[in-house]
Amino acid sequence: MSFSQMILPEFEQEMASTRRVLEQVPDDKLDWKAHPKSNTIGWNANHLVEIPGWVAGTLANLSWDIEGYETPNLRSRAEILAAFDKNVAEACAALNSTTDAAVSQMWSLKSGDNVLMTMPRSVVIRSFVINHTIHHRAHLCVYLRLNDLPVPGMYGPSGDEPAS
Repeated sequence: MSFSQMILPEFEQEMASTRRVLEQVPDDKLDWKAHPKSNTIGWNANHLVEIPGWVAGTLANLSWDIEGYETPNLRSRAEILAAFDKNVAEACAALNSTTDAAVSQMWSLKSGDNVLMTMPRSVVIRSFVINHTIHHRAHLCVYLRLNDLPVPGMYGPSGDEPAS
């Protein structure tokens, strides 16, 4: 089984769960934050939008220089969902067309001349994309709950959904 055959079902499942969470983000709560040191609901939603967008670049290039990079600042649920859907579709296309040889190549995250990390592209997809998405999706779920907004189930029903 190729890397893309193995990773795509997991990627698609996690992105579908992430989309269900993003569907709950209200336009009027984008600036809400749980604590002064926390990011806002809007920042977390925008970060979840950008993460799948990293897949195509990771598979097309051997490094990424983040110096000067900024997270998008989409200001409505509709914009957030449209950008997320576009990034997920592009990621799926890139994963479908990659090879095992390509994902075994080393990839580096840089900030100017400083190399922050280097790992195989396959590990970037698993950790820097999928696990990173799950991490920030969990933050967003807590933020939704703290605002008494519904949290969708992902690995079974949530407290807002009836058990089947």
